[in-house]
Amino acid sequence: MTATQNDPLATIEIERGDDPTHTILWMHGLGADGNDFVPIIDELALPSDVSVRFIFPHAPMRAVTINQGFVMRAWYDVFDLSFNRTEDEDGLRDSQRAIEFLLERERERGIIPGRIVLAGFSQGGAMALQAGLRYPEKLAGIMALSCYLPMRQTLVTESHRANSGTSIFMAHGNLDSIVPMSLATISKQQLLESGYAVEWHAYPMAHSVCGEEMADISAWLRRVLV
Repeated sequence: MTATQNDPLATIEIERGDDPTHTILWMHGLGADGNDFVPIIDELALPSDVSVRFIFPHAPMRAVTINQGFVMRAWYDVFDLSFNRTEDEDGLRDSQRAIEFLLERERERGIIPGRIVLAGFSQGGAMALQAGLRYPEKLAGIMALSCYLPMRQTLVTESHRANSGTSIFMAHGNLDSIVPMSLATISKQQLLESGYAVEWHAYPMAHSVCGEEMADISAWLRRVLV
């Protein structure tokens, strides 16, 4: 069963500072869970005068076709290794709505969308793009790591102008054997041609994160968390 607005995602929340003024909502990759990126908080070295609530949601449990139908945490099903040739549109939209629910909950807690960064790795990065580019209010930033742009064909008709100028941090490994660099490059190019503000980084790594990338993320967050 997927999460909906009536069945909200379970999350891990960690606050750095009193009375948070900003939120970083960070989605994990396929088969992981919200714990996956908790250890990076200290590595980000954010300034002490910025109070941030980190939210790490757990994706719903679902059968994943490319993994022989095993049930695991996944934001959407993956039918084949082409990733976006045939996509799980229902799963993508269900998870998009679940993320929008978390964004609305932050507003109710006093954090306006303009102070929220939507971030993710792999499937989670795809969801950051899926939800962020369609969100009707401007976000502080969108971070898409080691991923690709899902539902590329519908972006023109479904994207919202509120985030047309939002800074997008995209990063990928040259040695990534899971999500090919070529697919990430195509995604980046489409976003640039559509007028989005993409900050692109490539690193000599596989489907992972590295120290240089974390330093670049830290620098970007310092610019957008204002």
